[in-house]
Amino acid sequence: MRNSILWLALPAGLMVVAMAGAQEKKAATKKLYCWNENGQRVCSDALPAEAVTRAREEINAASGLRTAEVDRALTEEERAQAEAAKLQAQLDEAAQETRRRTEQAMLLSYRSEEELRRVFNERIAIVDNNIRTARYNVVSLRDGLVTLLQTAGDRELAGQAVAAEATASIRSRHADLMRQRQLQTSFERQRAELDVEISDILLRYRQMKGPAAVDGTTAPGNQAMPNAAPPGSGSR
Repeated sequence: MRNSILWLALPAGLMVVAMAGAQEKKAATKKLYCWNENGQRVCSDALPAEAVTRAREEINAASGLRTAEVDRALTEEERAQAEAAKLQAQLDEAAQETRRRTEQAMLLSYRSEEELRRVFNERIAIVDNNIRTARYNVVSLRDGLVTLLQTAGDRELAGQAVAAEATASIRSRHADLMRQRQLQTSFERQRAELDVEISDILLRYRQMKGPAAVDGTTAPGNQAMPNAAPPGSGSR
């Protein structure tokens, strides 16, 4: 009988151990959230909705060690600037790769300065088109933003509330305008750098080809090259 009682008591003991282990595991994984609010450090085991977008630290409640650090959420304007910076880096990388390929092609392929200028003119046309598009977008977005701001101002002067949708549209349009202005500045900078790059590469090409290229003539057996447009003569 005694053995039977011990046998029946065994699963209950295992259950207690399992429950204790689960509680210890839960305690070990429990988090504390700490953030600044009105200049004061606030910590809680639950993250309130108003603190979700704030910078915070996550701390293991059992060990007291910091397990994660979360940056605050970006504003729409900051997100637009980050996107523009990312796009700028991609454009710079693409421009660098294009320069490298152009120089390799120049050394290996082009038989005359005219052929080399033709490639440069294609690049000029692409950048000039980007500039025109960015300028058009800036003007369009600015005009639309002015209209939205005027409408909101008229409502406020009339003692009426500005709808949340209108406020969101103003912020979104402003972020788009900032992004397009940065793109326009980037394209215009690329255009100026392209003029310098073309001049440098043409100089190197003439040095490789010798006096004949400097004089505007071609190697024996080829026709003389007609006058080509100077570097950077593409439309703006």
